Amino acid sequence: MSSGYLLRETGGNLRRNLAMTIAAVVTMFVSLAAAGGVLIMRQAIHEQAVQWQGGVQVAVFLNASVSPGEVRAVGRLLAEDHASGGGDSLVKRYFYVDKAQAYREFKIIFGGDPQLVRVMSPALMPPSYRVVPRSPSDVTTIGDQFRGQPGVFRVAYAEQAIQALEDRFRTLSEIAVVLAIGVMIGAIALIVNTIQLAIFARRREVAVMKLVGATNWFIRVPFMLEGLVDGVLGALLAFLPIYFARRSIASFVGSESLAPQRLYVPAHDAVVTGLLMLLVGAAVGALGSAFAVRRFLRV
Repeated sequence: MSSGYLLRETGGNLRRNLAMTIAAVVTMFVSLAAAGGVLIMRQAIHEQAVQWQGGVQVAVFLNASVSPGEVRAVGRLLAEDHASGGGDSLVKRYFYVDKAQAYREFKIIFGGDPQLVRVMSPALMPPSYRVVPRSPSDVTTIGDQFRGQPGVFRVAYAEQAIQALEDRFRTLSEIAVVLAIGVMIGAIALIVNTIQLAIFARRREVAVMKLVGATNWFIRVPFMLEGLVDGVLGALLAFLPIYFARRSIASFVGSESLAPQRLYVPAHDAVVTGLLMLLVGAAVGALGSAFAVRRFLRV
């Protein structure tokens, strides 16, 4: 099967059913845009929750001007609890985040506000201790132990900080997923209908091709390629607004529980989402077309 034949047949099918092709592409665009928005919101939450990686559930933030003695005092309390072991120990693991590390985190979390990143410096960042408790029920007890200690600015809990984001994301994602599934079904139906119209108009030609020995795949592939083009075009159209409006989309799950700034998704994460949307669009278009052609090959 030559590439010239594939391109010629695919282009002819797209031109003959232009209105249905446009409808299929637009429907695919709406569906993939809804699904891409959900992925962008999830990535934004992941970027915002960078402080809580590794199972950390309590963050003891120190003052930016904390003295070395106050830092050692807080660390000594954590070390004593951790070293005690047994049933009395509340701390399973802990580690210290210095000003340089805190600044790296800050650049990730506030990457969507370059001006804010420029005016900050490592010297202005508060260091902190990140604590993994032996039991989630010990979170409040650990926090109460350090709240009010000299040099401690604030004690933050992962459960409280992330729960607000997760709750809002869950509601928005359920709406978006239902919308994406419903519109995707419509997109598949339109693609199937478009391919069926194309092959119905050429049913006699297909019958002759079968009688002279053409294989099912020789007939099927141009129509599958037509569906793949519909899916890829819909995915590309959906990716453009998702990429350029990713900050606005991420802000739908914004919360001051972690930071007062809007959530942010780096460009490379948005590109990964776009590639996934492209694969889904291509697969749905090609497989839907293969299904549509099947019954017309029974000659």
